[in-house]
Amino acid sequence: MLLSLLYRLVWCVLGLLGVLVRSDLSKDVELLVLRQENQVLRRQLSGHPRWDYADRLWLTALSRLVNRRRWSEIFPVTPATILRWHRHLVARKWTFTDRRLPGRPSTGVPIKTLIVRMARDNPAWGHRRIQGELARLGYAIGASTVWEILHAAGIDPAPRRAGPTWRHFLTAQAHAIIACDFLVIETVLLRRLYVLVFIEHGTRRLHLGGVTAHPTGAWAVQQARNLAMDLGDGLGALRFLIHDRDSLFTAAFGEVFKSEGLRIITTLSQTPRMNSDSTLPPMLVAGSRLPGANRVETIPAGTPITRALATRSRW
Repeated sequence: MLLSLLYRLVWCVLGLLGVLVRSDLSKDVELLVLRQENQVLRRQLSGHPRWDYADRLWLTALSRLVNRRRWSEIFPVTPATILRWHRHLVARKWTFTDRRLPGRPSTGVPIKTLIVRMARDNPAWGHRRIQGELARLGYAIGASTVWEILHAAGIDPAPRRAGPTWRHFLTAQAHAIIACDFLVIETVLLRRLYVLVFIEHGTRRLHLGGVTAHPTGAWAVQQARNLAMDLGDGLGALRFLIHDRDSLFTAAFGEVFKSEGLRIITTLSQTPRMNSDSTLPPMLVAGSRLPGANRVETIPAGTPITRALATRSRW
C-alpha cells in the first residue's frame, strides 16, 4: 500500500509540473472542460465517491490553496470531511494493535467472596491491607482489583468506611481545591504536544500553564512558579493541589505550592477518576494555532472540559 501511495503522489506531482509549463490559455480551456465534466459526473453519481489514502492526502494538500468562499464550486468534499479524515488518522495511530496481548483471566468467585468477607469482618482494613493478607495466603491479586471488587459489592474500600467518601471530600472542599494534569494534543502532522492545565474546582477557572513537545520536571516547575505569580493572593485561598503520580510532578514542583500553604494530594495508581475534573482525553487540533500560555477560561459547572475548550478556544 505504501508503494501505491508513493506512486500516486509522484504521478500527481508530475502532472502539476506539466500544468505549470503550459500556456495560460491552454490551462484555462482545460479547467472549463474539467469543470463541466465534474458537474455532469456529480449529477449522474448516485452515492458518495470513495477516496483512497492517496486521494485524501492530495486533496488535503490542495485544500490550503482554495478560497473558502469557492470551496463548494471546486472541491468535492467539505472542510468537515477533511477534519474527519484526520481524526481517523489519529485514531489509527493510537490503536496499538501490534502491542495487544491476551487479557488476564478474571478473578474467581471464591476469591471475590473471601475479599468481601474480609472487608465486612474487619471494618478498619482498606483494600491494600486486604491485598497484603491475600498475598500471605498465597493469592496474587492487585490492589486495584480488590478496590473494584469492593466497589462492585457496595463496600467503601477506604479504612474509614463510615467516614466521608472521596466524592464528598471534593464537594465539600471544592472552593479550596486546584487540580492539574497534562493534556496530550495531536497536530495535523501527528506531532505530539503536551499542555499543562490547572483547574480550580470551586470557580471552574481553567489555567493553561504551557505548551511543549518535550516536557521535563524543570519545565513543569517553571509553569508552577508562573501560575503562583499570576494568581498572587488568590493562591492563598486554596488548600489542596491534586495531581496524579506522573514523574514530571517532582518534589520541586510540590514545593512551589507547599511554600504557599497548599497540601499536595496524589491520586492512587491507575485511578484517573480521582482527578476526573482535570483529566482530559486526547484532542484533535487540525492545522491551527495553539492557545497561549497562562490563559484563563471560566467553565460553567457541569460542563465537560473538552467541550468547553472546543467551543471557547480558538484553535
